[in-house]
Amino acid sequence: MLRKGLLVVVVLMLGALAFTPAVAQDAVFTYWGGLIFSETANQLLVDRINAWGAERGVPVEVVMINQNETVQRVSAAVEAGTMPDAFDAGLDFMLLLALNDQLEIVTDIYDAVGEAHGGWTESLDTALRSTPGLEGNLYGVPFAVNGNVLYRRNDVLEPAGYPDAPETWQELSEMAAAQTPPDNYGMSFALSNVGDGNLQTTILQSYGGRIADDEGKTCTIDSDETRAYLEWVTGAYADGLFPPGATTWDGAGDNTAYQSGQALFIANPGSVYLYMRDNDPELGDGTRYSALPAGPAMRLSPFNAQLRLVSASSDQKDLAADLFEYLADPAFVEEYYNNAIYGPVLADQLDFDIFDSSPVHAGLIDLALNGTPQGFPDLNNAAFAEYQTNFLTPKMVQRIVVDGLSIDEAIAETQAACQTIYDKYE
Repeated sequence: MLRKGLLVVVVLMLGALAFTPAVAQDAVFTYWGGLIFSETANQLLVDRINAWGAERGVPVEVVMINQNETVQRVSAAVEAGTMPDAFDAGLDFMLLLALNDQLEIVTDIYDAVGEAHGGWTESLDTALRSTPGLEGNLYGVPFAVNGNVLYRRNDVLEPAGYPDAPETWQELSEMAAAQTPPDNYGMSFALSNVGDGNLQTTILQSYGGRIADDEGKTCTIDSDETRAYLEWVTGAYADGLFPPGATTWDGAGDNTAYQSGQALFIANPGSVYLYMRDNDPELGDGTRYSALPAGPAMRLSPFNAQLRLVSASSDQKDLAADLFEYLADPAFVEEYYNNAIYGPVLADQLDFDIFDSSPVHAGLIDLALNGTPQGFPDLNNAAFAEYQTNFLTPKMVQRIVVDGLSIDEAIAETQAACQTIYDKYE
């Protein structure tokens, strides 16, 4: 059963290339899309979609909504029967919606867009075609890849004796102790119930912890590796390395902390880089970028796909196909990427100048081509997706640092909640 509570954004974001142009009509075509931290990129998208509607004679409704609220809003729309014709979402939520019969199969659109642009990147295509539970069907057309790059305040850390990027999370916390609260907090990573908080699942996995077994059926939160991770993160919190508000941040909390000069480390896809480029070049000059650190078990750099989806309730799939093609136009995508925080998904995007000229975009193209699949080493099935959309790892941390539970009590509680989710999919 889909859970209630995820934000809906009506934003027409897609493109036209090889499909038969849409015919003028009276019915409004609605699209809900994800708002990013670039007003220029958001406006480019809205303008492009409105241009498509004007050219095709199709009335459109474009609405932008914070990506951290997509799950709540779409879930509410499913319950109310008010779904848009098309919308964008991440891979995890796409899987849950597809398994609940809320999405149209778009394999034909996916194949047509890929063929028109030299093909999809191999890592992305493999991840989508091997998603468990979908029987080889495709329910989304990607428009971007994103993931986290580690930002660090080199202008503070190098004088303190730390000129290089941290190799491990333990080393990062030691470097973060160079902070001097309340002027700086070393580790400005979200511990709250937002998408950014799920970085904590990645860190847990890098410590050797797992959400479930290799079959993706039995939860394995209760482990020595999980305890080691929790000892590290709660110890850093107790030492004052996290800002006090990190457990209740919204999706912009880490951005605000870094942009205001209060953070030494954040993990961010690129929106903060764009802010510094346009508004604070001095902060940008003092910043360095690197891959996420390793844990005792492995280094993980997960990428996520941003997808355009067609609601099962819509009777306008042909229009969606035409729009998706229209927005895949390389000239538009290059301008959009230049102002957005995304990596490439199609072969003809790999040579865009932005991937050479911007250090963050250079990291994003490396992530798109060489990053680890979403969820790895866990099986990225529907149960794992629901675990993530319920933010159970950051909630486990909150239960310790806010509510005062012991590590063992928090693990036991999370293990039980996790198994309840996994049992639903047996």
